[in-house]
Amino acid sequence: MKAAVVTLSDRGFRNEREDKSGELVQMMLKEAGYEVAEYRLLPDEQAQIETVLKELSDEKEMDLILTTGGTGFSQRDCTPEATLNVATRNAPGIAEAMRYASLAITPRAMLSRGASVIRNQTLIINLPGSPKAVKENLEAVLPVVEHGLEILTGQAGECGR
Repeated sequence: MKAAVVTLSDRGFRNEREDKSGELVQMMLKEAGYEVAEYRLLPDEQAQIETVLKELSDEKEMDLILTTGGTGFSQRDCTPEATLNVATRNAPGIAEAMRYASLAITPRAMLSRGASVIRNQTLIINLPGSPKAVKENLEAVLPVVEHGLEILTGQAGECGR
């Protein structure tokens, strides 16, 4: 499966902060057997995020896009809005599962606005921006995401056991 990682951070984009979250997402994906074919670091600009998500889905034909950052309450946080704007179908259970798992660790997990959607044949999942939250959230869903991708891409037939 081909994956892309997109970090959304104004400070990271201006080289004022190292992108530890994006690095961690890439490492975790590779350990899970994904080919990380694309990595982008963008500012918190909704139109730009939408353009890149469309490009990675439609032109680069990624199976999975994981974003990190831009899911909080800040006025500049617009990742969920950009993600929802490019969606062809909603897949809310993934984002719900991440929040549920995180709530067992911190009540602040309820402040995450991350979304999970499908754009044509691509699954897009928003992760929080901190490395700690990235690890906790991705560990909670990555094992099941693979099966969802197999269904989405036609590599598996049914979800029923």
